[in-house]
Amino acid sequence: MEDPAHAAAPHGPRAVALLGPQGSGKSTLSIALSAVAGNLRRAGRAPPATREIVPLHCDFLGERWVLLDCPGSLEFAQEAAAAVAVADLAVVVAEPDPERALALRPVFRMLEEQGVPFLVFVNKVDAMGAPAEALLAAMQAETSVPLVARQMPLREGERVSGYVDLLSERAFRYRPDAASERIGLPAAAEATEQAAHDALVDSLADRDDELLEQVIEGAAPSPASLYGHFRRDMEAGSLAGVMFGAAEHAHGVLRLWKALRHDAPEVTTTAARHGIAPDGPALAQVFRTSWRGAAGKLSFVRVWRGALRDGTSHSGVRIGGMMRFAAGELQRIAEAGAGDVVALGRLEGIGTGFALGEAAPHLGFPAAPPPLHEVAIAAADRRDDVKLAGGLEKLLEEDTALRLARDPESGETRLAGLGELHLGSAVERLEQLAGVAVRTARPRVAFRETIRRAVREHARLKRQTGGHGQFADVTLEIAPRARGEGFAFADRIVGGAVPKQYIAAVADAAEEAMRRGPFGHPVVDVAVTLVDGGFHAVDSSDMAFRAATRAGMAEALAKAEPVLLEPIHRIRVSAPNAFTAGVQRLLTGRRGQILGYAERPGWTGWDDTEALLPAAELHGLAVELRSQTVGLGSFVHEFDRLSEAPARLAEKVAQAASG
Repeated sequence: MEDPAHAAAPHGPRAVALLGPQGSGKSTLSIALSAVAGNLRRAGRAPPATREIVPLHCDFLGERWVLLDCPGSLEFAQEAAAAVAVADLAVVVAEPDPERALALRPVFRMLEEQGVPFLVFVNKVDAMGAPAEALLAAMQAETSVPLVARQMPLREGERVSGYVDLLSERAFRYRPDAASERIGLPAAAEATEQAAHDALVDSLADRDDELLEQVIEGAAPSPASLYGHFRRDMEAGSLAGVMFGAAEHAHGVLRLWKALRHDAPEVTTTAARHGIAPDGPALAQVFRTSWRGAAGKLSFVRVWRGALRDGTSHSGVRIGGMMRFAAGELQRIAEAGAGDVVALGRLEGIGTGFALGEAAPHLGFPAAPPPLHEVAIAAADRRDDVKLAGGLEKLLEEDTALRLARDPESGETRLAGLGELHLGSAVERLEQLAGVAVRTARPRVAFRETIRRAVREHARLKRQTGGHGQFADVTLEIAPRARGEGFAFADRIVGGAVPKQYIAAVADAAEEAMRRGPFGHPVVDVAVTLVDGGFHAVDSSDMAFRAATRAGMAEALAKAEPVLLEPIHRIRVSAPNAFTAGVQRLLTGRRGQILGYAERPGWTGWDDTEALLPAAELHGLAVELRSQTVGLGSFVHEFDRLSEAPARLAEKVAQAASG
C-alpha cells in the first residue's frame, strides 16, 4: 500500500547514507538495492573494506536516488560523517546478534548529533538466532531515539523465512533471488503479530493526540494513516523504524526500497534542517575531495538549491566540468539540480565542507575527530622531496581527518590520523598521488634532560699556532632549578676577570650547550653562573670564550648527575564499560598511572578512564585499544608535564645517542 503523502514525485534526487559497523554488510546492501532497482544485473556479496564514500546513482520507480556507501571502521569515521552531513536519511545496517549491538553506538551517536533521521536494517537474518525482541532491546540501549519495529520476522523452525509488515499487516515469504511473495499470516504468529502491531500503533499515538484519541476509542487507524504518521515521526527524528532482511540474497530489499520511497525526506526538507531557505541563488556544498589521474581534482557536491551549470561561476570559481557516477564510471553532464550529487572539476581554493554560492547562516560541516596515531614520513629518495610535498598537499585535501606537522627539534615530518589502518591507507594513497616511494618510522619522543646537583667546573682554552693565539678561562657553576623554570644565566665577575664584552659570548655558549646533554637531548631547568675567569689582551675573543664555555658545560653537565626526562600526557580513554578493566590493564601495562574513571557524559554504558601516560607509550596504543574493545575504544590526550624516566629507558636512550 502506498503512502498518499508521496503520491507526487519528489523535487529532486534523494540521498541515503548507508552506515554500520565494519562487516555488517553495507556495501552488499548497496549493491542489492541497485540490483533490485534494475541498475545492476544481480545482487551479491560486495568486495570488503570500503575506505571512502562510494556514491551510487539509482532509479527506482521513476525516482532518482543517490546511495552513499560509507566505511564501517571508526578509523574512517570522518568519511561517514561527511556523507551523513549531506544525506536526507541514513540506513543503519546492523547484524542480527544482540551482542554486536554495542558496535552501533558510535553510528547512532553521529546521527543524533547531526540530527539526521534514520532507519535500521537488520541484515543477515538468514543467520539470526536470537529473538527479535532481544535484538531490539539491545539496539535500543545504544540510542536515545525510540526504535520501532516496522516488521516482524517469521520463522519456520529456527530459520527466518519471511516477515510481517506491521503497518499494513501483510505477511511475506522470502524467495531465493526474487521478490518476496505475499502469504497469509500463519496462525502461530497471529498473537505475536497483533501485539507487535499494537505496540507500533501505541508508539505512534504517543506523538499524536488525534491518533491517541482513536486508539482510546477502540477505532482501528487505517494503514494509510499509519504510514503518514510513521513518515512524519521519522522525518522529525522522533523514532526510527527497524526492518529485517538479508542483502546477499536480496531478502527484504524491495520492501526497504518502498520504505525509503515513503519515508525519506526530500532535499528541500533537508536543506531547511541545515538552515537553507528554499528560495535564492544556486547553493551546493562540497562533502568530499578526490584527485583522480587525468581528471585532476574532483569536488563531490550536494546541490541544496537551484541548479549548477557547467561553465558558470559560483563563489568566484568557475565550474570546469561536471560529472556523475554511473555504473562505476564518471559521465559528463551539463547541469545538476537540487538534490543532485555530482563531481565538479578543478575548483581551485574550494575544499571539503565549503559552500558554492550564497552560504546559509548555519551551513556547517562536521569537524574531524582528534588523531590517535602518528608516523614520521619521508621520501625514500631525498631527491623526491618536492614531489612528496605536492602529494601531501593533495592528500590533505582528500582526507580532512589527517594532520600534518613538522617537528622542529627532530626535523621529522609527521602524519597523524585515526589509527594504524587509516594511516596505512593514507600512505598508500600518498605514494599514488606523489608518484614516489614513502618511508615511515616511529616518531621520535621529545625527551629532555636536567641535573640533580650543583657543580663547579673550570675550563681553559689556550692555543698558540703562530700569530694571534686563542685564550679564554671560565669557571662556571651550574645548579638545578624547579621544573618548568627553564634556563637562567648570571655572572658574579668582580675586578674585570672577564671583560664585559665577553660575558655575552659566555651566556650564549652556555645556552647553546643546553641543546644537547649527555643523553643527546635538550637540557632544561638549569641555572648557569659565571663566577670567575681570565683573559689575554691579545689572544682572547668571543670565539675563544664560546669554545671554553662549551667545553666547561659539557663536563659540568656530565658531573651534575644528569637525568632523562620524558613527556607525560594526560589521557582520557572512552570505551564501553564492559572493557573498563581491560582498558586500565592496558594503560598500566604501558607505565600509565590511573587517575580514575567515570561514566562518559551522554553515553550510557560507556566509561571515560583518565590516566597519566608517558608519550613514548602512546605509539601503537590505538591499535591495542581497538583490539581490546572490538574496535570501539578511542582517546584524547595532551601534554601534562615532564617526569624522570626509568633508569632502563635512560640507559637505552643514552646508548642510542652515543651510537
